[in-house]
Amino acid sequence: MAELLLGLPVAKAINERLLPRVEALRAAGAAPRLAIVRVGAREDDLSYERGALKRCSSLGIEAEVHEVDAASATTETLVEAIEGLNARADVHGVLMFRPLPRGIDEAAVCDALDPAKDVDCLTRGSLYGVLANKPCGFAPCTAEAVIELLDHYGVELDGANVCVVGRSLVIGKPVSLMLQARNATVTMCHTHTRDLAAACRAADVVVAAAGHARTIGADAVRSGQVIVDVGINWDAAAGKLVGDVDFESVEPEVAAVTPVPRGVGSVTTAVLAKHVVEAAERTLA
Repeated sequence: MAELLLGLPVAKAINERLLPRVEALRAAGAAPRLAIVRVGAREDDLSYERGALKRCSSLGIEAEVHEVDAASATTETLVEAIEGLNARADVHGVLMFRPLPRGIDEAAVCDALDPAKDVDCLTRGSLYGVLANKPCGFAPCTAEAVIELLDHYGVELDGANVCVVGRSLVIGKPVSLMLQARNATVTMCHTHTRDLAAACRAADVVVAAAGHARTIGADAVRSGQVIVDVGINWDAAAGKLVGDVDFESVEPEVAAVTPVPRGVGSVTTAVLAKHVVEAAERTLA
């Protein structure tokens, strides 16, 4: 039976490290503050928003929500809202939910955000920071959550062979770069990879971020592997959330695996809070 790499202990450990830093910032007159920009009221956005607000509240991080009516939102009004948050010294981090409604130039809105306040890698500046391994903006919260989880459970990355299944700018590409920065040897794959199962079996660690339910099955794993499942998919037939990994068939075969839910997703809001704290600390440097 595989070890379950649960996210809750990782999130708790991050929280414990953050609490004294938040207290120090408050004492210095720089109470960390997050601004959430949401267009409309999609249920997945609202769910993440509730988790983020709860996390911030538990740590003493101030947070505010800017809801924009989806019917009246335009590129210009959103850019104006972002620029207003850029100008506020008391706002240290800005999180904007995507995708934006049709008709809005998402790239223009993202580019309007100051990379110093970009706590979830919306801007080109933050993407450059991930590419160059420099503190310019911040990495995507979910991608960094993968690294936090692996570190917490003592998974050695230096010299490890890692297969990343997925190539999005949200997870696949940035987590590949972050793993390489930790001296892992990374193979990037996707759903069109020829003999994907063989590529996964050759790895010590597999990060599944393909965005398709049960992409990784028992034929793609072997004993001794660590499997990190980033996927969140709704299985209508089963009536539950499932990952990109076929957990029931993979779990008996590998050394360790993250469940869905209760895995990486539990760590993401903790990383978001960490980014807000770091953004506030940088204003005092």
